Amino acid sequence: QVQLVESGGGLVQPGGSLRLSCVASGSISDINLMGWHRQAPGNQRELVASITTGGTTNYADSVKGRFTISRDNGKNTVSLQMNSLKPEDTAVYYCRAIRAGRFQYWGQGTQVTVSS
Repeated sequence: QVQLVESGGGLVQPGGSLRLSCVASGSISDINLMGWHRQAPGNQRELVASITTGGTTNYADSVKGRFTISRDNGKNTVSLQMNSLKPEDTAVYYCRAIRAGRFQYWGQGTQVTVSS
């Protein structure tokens, strides 16, 4: 089992920045991908960004150039730096981990609200 705990959500004005963090614990030795998804009310959960153990990243088109995902394998953490936030970025953000290429785990989610 893998446990994921997110932090860093909150309320920010348009154009502002937030940094989300996710700490993994448990059976973490063979986690090969971590990432962030988000879900706004009435919408499906969607990929925001992901990063492999080797550092390969993938971003949703809507966040490219504004968000940066990073990973500290030694601390078992993945972070999402979000800049130039827009109201449409408002959602619950979930941390996700894939272990051994097939086991999927989710965090409890953290709310991000972009509003003036």
